Amino acid sequence: MLAMQHINSSCILSPSHLSNHTTMLPPEVEAMQCNATHLPNNPTAAGLTMTLGILFNVVALVILAKAYNRFRRRSKATFLLFASSLVATDLAGHVINGALVLSKYSSGTGSRADPATSCGIDHANPDASCLFLGGCMVFFGLCPLFLGCGMAAERCLGITKPLLHARLVTTARTKMALTLIWLLALCVALLPYFSLGAYTYQHPWTWCFIRVMENTVLEDLVFVVLFSGLALSSLASAFVCNTISGITLVRARLKRSCSQRHSGRSARSHDTEMVVQLVGIMVTSCICWCPLLIFGLMSAIRSYSGSLGSDIATYRNLMVTGVRMATCNQILDPWVYILLRRAILRKIYRITKRQASLKGSMFRTIRWDTSSLQNSEQKGVNKIQMN
Repeated sequence: MLAMQHINSSCILSPSHLSNHTTMLPPEVEAMQCNATHLPNNPTAAGLTMTLGILFNVVALVILAKAYNRFRRRSKATFLLFASSLVATDLAGHVINGALVLSKYSSGTGSRADPATSCGIDHANPDASCLFLGGCMVFFGLCPLFLGCGMAAERCLGITKPLLHARLVTTARTKMALTLIWLLALCVALLPYFSLGAYTYQHPWTWCFIRVMENTVLEDLVFVVLFSGLALSSLASAFVCNTISGITLVRARLKRSCSQRHSGRSARSHDTEMVVQLVGIMVTSCICWCPLLIFGLMSAIRSYSGSLGSDIATYRNLMVTGVRMATCNQILDPWVYILLRRAILRKIYRITKRQASLKGSMFRTIRWDTSSLQNSEQKGVNKIQMN
């Protein structure tokens, strides 16, 4: 999804018209005032964000495709199939959501001060493009989190129970699991079309999401709780699985003898690389998605209870911040595969080891010089005492 930029344009009627509540302006006059006060939108930053996201995801897909052709081990192939699906989903979300948001910019519907004064937008009955964008936001938001959880569970099973993993996990079953994940996210995104929740325009009126601010009803609250609960549960499950995998790898490394270390070094290095990438995905997803999930849940609860009041402007800004951070997840995810590869990790390890050995040698040299100086001084004192 594309970062939503807060642009400086307005479509507010003049104070004289706002103060006279009994005067009704003809639609033509109101449209002329809107056009007169509306400043042109500048989608340059949003377009740049979209371009960078597409570029990074394409580079990550190329790296994963080459890795898939190079490694034919079943566990590695399964992980790469999951990873390629996640990057492809991020790429599709970036293109589809980005195109929809840029169309909102081009139509000049962004950044009204208040939905009551917005021109050309019916916030009570959003158009089909808004409903589609809201569904895409939910679908492409849940898919990466579900896929990250599935990848973590698959690696946890492969590391802790390798024989069971070899018997159960196949390419066909992996593809079936991917299909079920996409279908689950799609079913959740389609719930508002069956009257459970609703999608509406969000401040600054260039993007659409679950209704969490104005006129929130019980169905909206249930839908927000379901969306946030599934997303946070996926993050928590991934954390548990990655922790178990990491502890298992550390224990195996500590218990391995010299002969076993040589024979199992290749397999364990692959496992370590995959777990490091999974931890990178999990940390990135937590940082980028938790603000939007938490802010949306807080806004819906306060709006439903009627306690939002004068804090609505603050919560609108929080939601904009949350969706911008969520957008960063689709830009940062590819860098996990670009930077946290085994070759890159090996170079980082060698550099760190070289720096540590250099510091150690310098410390030993300083200690040797100090001890030599002390010995020479002691010899001088002994000679003086003998004389």
